[in-house]
Amino acid sequence: MPQILRIGPYSIYFWSNENEPLEPVHVHISEGRATAHATKLWITSTGKALVCNNNSKIPEKVLKKLVRVVEANSSDIIYEWIEHFGKISYFC
Repeated sequence: MPQILRIGPYSIYFWSNENEPLEPVHVHISEGRATAHATKLWITSTGKALVCNNNSKIPEKVLKKLVRVVEANSSDIIYEWIEHFGKISYFC
């Protein structure tokens, strides 16, 4: 899994084996190792991050901070997404 960022114990990454058709741009967040069922954030065309689910059960206060980090780095994340997957679409 391509790791995009590491914030303390949390990894922010793409899951390499995404579904076909490719889902809209998003990242997964988990504490420690990457898992297929981690917290998922959609990234919008304006660079905002929306929580799709919190399967990693990240505490709300920490999750809010991680959302802000993803938003602050959304242009880099979008660039990495295109580099990795070769195409992009947005949730909204």
